[in-house]
Amino acid sequence: MPEDIQNLSQLLQQLARLSAGRDRIYLREILQAVGDRSFAPILLVVGLILFSPLSGIPGIPTVMGILTLLVSVQMLMMRRHLWLPEWLLKKSFAAPGFHRALHWLQRPAALIDRWLRPRLPVLVQRGGTYLTAILCTAIAAALPAMEILPFSATIAGLALTVFGLALVAQDGLIELFALALTALIAGLATLAWV
Repeated sequence: MPEDIQNLSQLLQQLARLSAGRDRIYLREILQAVGDRSFAPILLVVGLILFSPLSGIPGIPTVMGILTLLVSVQMLMMRRHLWLPEWLLKKSFAAPGFHRALHWLQRPAALIDRWLRPRLPVLVQRGGTYLTAILCTAIAAALPAMEILPFSATIAGLALTVFGLALVAQDGLIELFALALTALIAGLATLAWV
C-alpha cells in the first residue's frame, strides 16, 4: 500500500525505489506507487515527467496531456478513485532515463520542500480544488499544441508540478504561483496556435 505523500522528496524517493534496476517502467506501476485515490500526487508525477528531459520525447506531452485531462475531469466529478483506460496504463518509459530524471530533481526537491507548509487553505480546499482542476484541464488541452513549440511542455510541467505540490502540501501560496505559471502557459499556447 502506498505511503501518504506529503512533499516532493517523498514522491521522488517512492518513484526511485520503483524504477531502480529496471529496463522499463509502466504508467500502471507509477500510479500504483502513488495510489489511485491520490489525485494531487498524480498531477505532481505528470508535472515532473513534463518538467524533466523526458518532455523532449515526441508524444510524451500529448500522452501526459491525456492523463492530466482524465485526472482533472475526475477531480471535477469528485470521484474517490482514479479510472484510466487500459491502453494508457500500458504506456511505458525507459526506466534508466526516468531514474536519472528523478535523481536530477532530488536537490531542487529538498529546497522546495523547505518552503512548503499549510497556508491560505481557501485556495487548496473545495472551491480552490475546483479551480485547480479547471486550470489543469486547460493545460491538458494545450499540451498537444506544445509539442510544436520547444520547451513549452516543460513550462506546462512546471505548472502541473506546482499545482500538485500545492494540493499535496495544502499550500495556497504555492497555488498562487501555479496560477501565474498557468497565465504564462496560456500565452505560449496562443503562440503555438498562431
